[in-house]
Amino acid sequence: MNEFIIKNLHANVEGKEILKGVNLTIKPGEIHAVMGPNGSGKSTLANVIMGNPNYEATKGEVLFNGKDILKLEPDERAKEGLFLGFQYPSAISGITVSSFIRTVLNSISKKKTNGKAGVTSITSFHKKLKENMEILGINQQFAERYLNEGFSGGEKKVMEILQMLMFEPRFIMLDEIDSGLDIDALKNVSNGVNALKGKDRSFLIITHYQRILSYIVPDFVHIMKDGRITKSGGKELAHELEQKGYKEL
Repeated sequence: MNEFIIKNLHANVEGKEILKGVNLTIKPGEIHAVMGPNGSGKSTLANVIMGNPNYEATKGEVLFNGKDILKLEPDERAKEGLFLGFQYPSAISGITVSSFIRTVLNSISKKKTNGKAGVTSITSFHKKLKENMEILGINQQFAERYLNEGFSGGEKKVMEILQMLMFEPRFIMLDEIDSGLDIDALKNVSNGVNALKGKDRSFLIITHYQRILSYIVPDFVHIMKDGRITKSGGKELAHELEQKGYKEL
């Protein structure tokens, strides 16, 4: 079972404690949403889990399939099946979208086969890439553009979801993937997430607003405040939050 368990997680950013004891269990097949005001620790949680070196875990454990991933390097965490869709994706000049995705897929495949195999044929790769780009409503020409170079904010977010669809990770974190998206892009992004849902894959969606949760329906919603999860509930909690605001809850 690929259970994802966060136990009493504390973390610092530039010497300041941001996470102050986060506890959360996400079972395979579940979608969890974390909501909260600015500065509550939502993005810090995602960055600590993924291993961003600017974020220091000072106490606690993050267990995935029984293994404490805090002891692994960021690339090792990715190869274990973790994925983070960034709030502010970086541009990589000189590397096309197609080349980047194929290189990562090759690395993942070698991890799974102890270095004995590469990715599928070029024909199969481009077929899968085209199919996933159609799901997201992406122009096929984007595959030959440099990754995120000259892309709008919305296009960058859609590129994150394309990578998710191609890599097929087992635990997926999306950090405010809905920010800066118009309604069509939001629907396309949601289609991509829903296409990958399954009993062996789980999601942690970080967002300020309820609107994306109308398209990607969560099993559980958690409210984060001052570095802790202070309230949890079902999907109805997001609607309550939209009506009452963080202060009242």
